[in-house]
Amino acid sequence: MGSASDWMERHQVVLYLSALAAGAAVGLLVPAVAAPAQVAIMPALGLLLYATFLGVPFGGLGRAARDGRFLLTVLALNFVVVPAVVFALSRLVAHDDVLLLGVLFVLLAPCVDYVIVFTGLAGGAQDRLLAATPLLMLAQVLLLPGYLWLMAGPRFARGFDAGPFLEAFALLIVVPLAAAWLTQAAAGRWAWGRAVGLTASAGMVPLMMATLAVVVASQAHDVGRHLGGLLTVVPVYVLFAAVMVVLGRMAGRMAGLDVPGRRAVVFSGVTRNSLVVLPLALALPASLGPGYHLAPLVVVTQTLVELVVMVVLVRLRAAIPPPVRQDGAGAGPERQMSEDHRPG
Repeated sequence: MGSASDWMERHQVVLYLSALAAGAAVGLLVPAVAAPAQVAIMPALGLLLYATFLGVPFGGLGRAARDGRFLLTVLALNFVVVPAVVFALSRLVAHDDVLLLGVLFVLLAPCVDYVIVFTGLAGGAQDRLLAATPLLMLAQVLLLPGYLWLMAGPRFARGFDAGPFLEAFALLIVVPLAAAWLTQAAAGRWAWGRAVGLTASAGMVPLMMATLAVVVASQAHDVGRHLGGLLTVVPVYVLFAAVMVVLGRMAGRMAGLDVPGRRAVVFSGVTRNSLVVLPLALALPASLGPGYHLAPLVVVTQTLVELVVMVVLVRLRAAIPPPVRQDGAGAGPERQMSEDHRPG
């Protein structure tokens, strides 16, 4: 199993792109797969996060939670800088209320689930980002209605429901985290615990491939049917990712964070909570008008764009380089961490 796992680790970016392509092909050619694929998203993502959390040293989570500089940087980036960027970019679709609402829903909410996975793949501080998830979740629940009111009007803010956020936090953070902690505890005492941990860790790449494939397959057909109307928002999402990479790098550097911390800040700024806000878009009241049934597809389009961006960022993580001393050598532990997470 080791050789197969090592091979997948070295070729993971190609495998992830292949999974995206396969999910799109199946979703477009077999529309009936959308419903079961939609059901499979939460279990697949939960298993992926469980496998990810197995690699997180739980003894260090308390220390990560006390890293005030990192927490403040992530919060300021997501809830001060991002809203300003979103407001500016959303003017590109402000002429269409449906597109505007979908863009605001998805871009104003920072991701708290698979961003941890991608951060780890890129050699980022996934433990510190995990420690920040309760604050990120609470802040978006409290602030999103106000941002919607300011940028789209009061009628859209009134229908906000915190339920999907709390449910996602419980199912995708609390449950996998507790299961990973129990597995780590069992691994220290019993052989079966060590076997489960090793199997889950070796399955990281297949789990990521499965998650990418089911997410894309669940939405590809609907997006394809309305592609003409949705193409307008694709440049908005691409521009958002590009701008946030630059601003995230600047924020991490200004805060004096180490390389893993800066990478985590960049990924947090770029990645959005699309799978969690999708139920909000689906629950928009019919009284808003017949065209609003397209708002969920505006959210889903961001997911498809973002998954490609995430895979590319993992491959191009050298865009957030380690500091170099005057003698040209890397900066000790930071350089080693970067090398330990090289995807091949």
